[in-house]
Amino acid sequence: MPYQQTRWKLDALVPAEEGAKEKALKTLESKIKKAERWRKQLKPSMPVKTFLTVLKDFEAMNAESHRIGAYAALLFYADTQNQDALAMFGKVQQLLAEAENRTLFFSLWWKSLNDKQAARLIKESGDLRYWLESIRRFKPHTLSEPEEKVINLKDTTGFRALDTLYDMITSKLTFTLEVDGEKKTLTEDALMVYVRDPRPEVRAAAYQERLRVYAESATLLSHIYGTMMRDWRNENVTLRKYTNPIAVRNLGNDLPDKVVDTLLNVIRDNAGVFQRYFRLKAKWIGMGKLRRYDIYAPLAGAEKQYDYDAAVSMTLDAFNSFSPRVGALAKQVFDDGHVDSEVRQGKRGGAFCYSVLPGQSPFVLLNYNGRARDVATMAHEMGHAIHALLAADHSALTFHSALPMAETASVFSEMALTEKLLAQETDRAVRRDLLAAALDDAYATVGRQGFFALWEKEAHEMVKAGKTADEMAARYLETLHEQFGDAVEVSEDFKWEWIHIPHFYGTPFYVYAYSFGQLLVLALYQMYRREGETFKPKYLKILEYGGSESPMRILKEAGIDIASAKFWQGGFEVIHGMIDELEKMEG
Repeated sequence: MPYQQTRWKLDALVPAEEGAKEKALKTLESKIKKAERWRKQLKPSMPVKTFLTVLKDFEAMNAESHRIGAYAALLFYADTQNQDALAMFGKVQQLLAEAENRTLFFSLWWKSLNDKQAARLIKESGDLRYWLESIRRFKPHTLSEPEEKVINLKDTTGFRALDTLYDMITSKLTFTLEVDGEKKTLTEDALMVYVRDPRPEVRAAAYQERLRVYAESATLLSHIYGTMMRDWRNENVTLRKYTNPIAVRNLGNDLPDKVVDTLLNVIRDNAGVFQRYFRLKAKWIGMGKLRRYDIYAPLAGAEKQYDYDAAVSMTLDAFNSFSPRVGALAKQVFDDGHVDSEVRQGKRGGAFCYSVLPGQSPFVLLNYNGRARDVATMAHEMGHAIHALLAADHSALTFHSALPMAETASVFSEMALTEKLLAQETDRAVRRDLLAAALDDAYATVGRQGFFALWEKEAHEMVKAGKTADEMAARYLETLHEQFGDAVEVSEDFKWEWIHIPHFYGTPFYVYAYSFGQLLVLALYQMYRREGETFKPKYLKILEYGGSESPMRILKEAGIDIASAKFWQGGFEVIHGMIDELEKMEG
C-alpha cells in the first residue's frame, strides 16, 4: 500500500481513549512520589545496591516525564491554534517543572559529594556512568535548592512561555504570493518552496513576502527575543557565573570553549569557499551576480517533483543500500504512523525528529511539498530517528545523543540519499542540480549556521548593552555582508532575517551543532569512500553510543581530533572538491 501524507498517531504515548490522559498524569505522579521518598535516605556512605535502586526509580520517573511531555508537545505542534492542545501543553509544562522541583534534591546531593565519594558509586553505575558524571560537570554553576526551585518555576511562566508564544505567533502567519497570475495564500513552509524556483522574480518575491510579513512584527518579535536573552544572561551569567552566554551551551554539549571557538573561527576564515561557489553559480544560472534571493536557485530549468510515496521509497532504498538494518529501522518509523507530513495551517513549520523513549519509534514532523529539498529533509529527519533507535540498548537517561553528535546520522543520511540519486539519475541537468543542491545544503548547514552562532554571540552583548531592534538589525546586515563579501548582493530587507530563526529564541547557540555535524560527516563520508564495508561497523558504533559517552571520547575512538583546526579545515577541503566536481560536470 502506498505511503500517504497523514498526521502522526500518538497512541504509543497516550492511548486515544477516554480517561487516558488523566491516567497518564496519575502514573507520572506515582513515579514522582516514589522518587521523592529517597530524600532522607541519600548518604555518601549508602550501599551501592541501594544507590542503584535510587537510580532505577529516577530513571522510571524520567521515562514517564518524557512520555507525557512528548505527548503534550506533539499534540501542540500538530496544531498550534488548538486551544485544548495549548491548555494540555501548558498544564504538562507546569507539572514537569513541579516534578523537577520535587526531585531536585537528588542532583543537588549528587553534586555535593566529594570526588572520592562519587567515584565509589559511579564505579558500579553501568550505563548511567556518563549521565552521573555529566550532572557533576554543572557543580560550579549550581545554586541552592530554594534558588533552583524558583528558577524552574520562573522558566515555566517566563522563558518557556515566551518560546511557546513565539511559536503561536509565527505559526499563525500567512503569506501571499502571486505565481503565474494567481495569488496564493500560503503557510511559511509552502512559501519557502518558491525560494528554489527557477524564476528569479519568483524567488525574490517569496523572500520579500516572508521578510515583509516578519518585519511587520519586528517590534514584537525582537522584544520577545530581547526579553528571553536577558533572562538567559540573568540566570546563567549573573547567577550561575558562567563566563559568557555561549559557555552554557558548550558545557551542556560537553565541549571545551576552545573547541567551539576553533570551529567558528575556521568557518569565518573559510567564508571565501562559499563565495567561490556563489560566483560560479551566478555564471551557471546566467546572472552577473547572485542576489541573496538567489543562493538556493536550482541550476536546472525546472525542478523535478517527487510524490510522497516515491520519496519514502527513495529514502528507504538509500538506507537499505548502506545497511539493511538501518533501512528496517527507518521503515519502522513510517509503518508505526509516527510521521506527520501534511502541510496545513496552524501546524508548526519546518521539520524535526522527537525521540522519546529507547526502542520506541521516534516522531518525525515534515511539511512535505514534493521537491528534492523535501526528500532530503525526509532523509535528514529519518537519520535522527535511526540514531535514536540504534541507541535503544541504553537507558532513557542516556540514549539521547549529545547535541554536537545529534546531526551525525541526519547529515550522513542526506549524503547517502544524494549519492543514491546521482547514481540512478541519467539526466545530466538533474544530476548537476542534485550536486548543486548538496552544495547549497553544505552552505546552509556549515556557513549559514556557523555565522548564525557568531551573530548570536554579538546579539547577546547587544541586548545587554540595550541596543534597539533597529540597531541589532543594522548589525545583522553587516554580518551578512561579511559572510557573502562581494560574491552576493544582499538587500536591506534581509536585516530582519534574524527574527524568524526559531533556534535563536528557545535554544540559544544550538545552531553551531549543525556546522559541527556537517563538517564531521564530511570527514566520516570520506572515510566511508576509502574504507567501504569496513567503515560501516565503526559508523554504527558511533551512533549506538547515543548519549552514554562524551563526544570527544566517541570521536577519538574513531580517530578524530575535534580540537584540531586542521580537522575542521579538512571538511572545507571536501567542499572545495564538490565545487571542483560540479565545474567538471559543467565542462
